[in-house]
Amino acid sequence: MGLQRRHFLGLATAWAASAWAQVDLADAINMAGRQRMLSQRMVKAWLALAAQAPTPAAQQVLSQSMALFERQQEQLKAYAPSLAIRNTYAALDTAWLALREGLSTSPGASRAPALLQADAQVLALAQQGTTQLEATSTRPAGPLVNLAGRQRMLSQRLAKFYLAGVLQVDPALVGAEMSRARNDFLQAQDTLRRAPETSVRITEELTLADGQWVFFDAALKRMSSAPPGSKPLSDVFVASENLLSVMDRVTGMYAALKA
Repeated sequence: MGLQRRHFLGLATAWAASAWAQVDLADAINMAGRQRMLSQRMVKAWLALAAQAPTPAAQQVLSQSMALFERQQEQLKAYAPSLAIRNTYAALDTAWLALREGLSTSPGASRAPALLQADAQVLALAQQGTTQLEATSTRPAGPLVNLAGRQRMLSQRLAKFYLAGVLQVDPALVGAEMSRARNDFLQAQDTLRRAPETSVRITEELTLADGQWVFFDAALKRMSSAPPGSKPLSDVFVASENLLSVMDRVTGMYAALKA
């Protein structure tokens, strides 16, 4: 499974453009949800470097994701429509400083537990901000933007914990979190398919995501036979990026619904 550099550049360019576009509420929910995903994607890339995954894209993904997270954070703070939401993003600023410091250290298994703790704080606050923004929406598509956006995060979270497992970081936690994320992803896909707002075009993209999921899930299940530096690590990294790309399109399509 080849990983095209232009795929990463394409995602980065699209996300960077949206980070500075005029934001409405659906866009803000999408962007806030993307922060959740980036919290997991950054740590995934760092762990890929720690595990010596044979993918040249890991450093690029890490650097681009960190830069985009900071740009979007500024945009969301400027947009925040209430004091409660502004307070959430102020707290996220503080949590991000701790995570950024960890991500800036040399990747290694011994540093991974502390990084996972810092990452959990960032994810919790990013989730809080997304939920608060969704609560201000009166459009039926608002919750679907949130739910589809969360699928992006789960794709990265599964890959992150897979790589943590390869590094033998807290095996019990890794197993429990991967099982939970897998179940959440499958349940959400079913909810999205059944939603009355889901158009034929969105259904086609969800079907494509289902196909990507088959490859991704198969790669995840090979963790026990995947030592650091082996090809299965690259397979998981690539499959997680492919699934992310499809679900990002789906999220954008829900955000564009005007009804």
